[in-house]
Amino acid sequence: MANIEDKIEDLVKDKINSMGYELYDVLYIKEGPDKILRIVIDKETGIDLNDCEKVNNAIKDVIDEKDYIKEQYYFEISSPGIERLLRKDWQLKKYIGEEVEVKQFKKDNSGNKDYIGTLKEVDEKNLKIQVEANEYILDRKNIAQIKTTYKEDFKEE
Repeated sequence: MANIEDKIEDLVKDKINSMGYELYDVLYIKEGPDKILRIVIDKETGIDLNDCEKVNNAIKDVIDEKDYIKEQYYFEISSPGIERLLRKDWQLKKYIGEEVEVKQFKKDNSGNKDYIGTLKEVDEKNLKIQVEANEYILDRKNIAQIKTTYKEDFKEE
């Protein structure tokens, strides 16, 4: 049986895509005492508040009608941000060659729990990350979070 995130994604993906946006992710999470349904959208030129409002107005009634979520929750539309969570295979593959931060649930065989390096390869079971001259193969079951990193380029004048 599909979880709530998958059901919501199936419900709204075509509508969001038809509006010219990419459905980047659907998160149903608990933050403090609150439950939040967060729909994350993207497009080439970036997302602004008007984009979030348009998508909100287009999909909120459809989500309410299906009533997949029986408890009280907050509904949000947002952009993926500069540092993007990578939760799905297509997201990971899209960012191969980019710098990512990987946080694991527990230390791996190398004695490390967290890595920042270049994402080199991804498959169903593992991912390969290069940190300076070293490459590490990480078990995806041990990965708590992967996100892109942002480094501001400073130019001296």
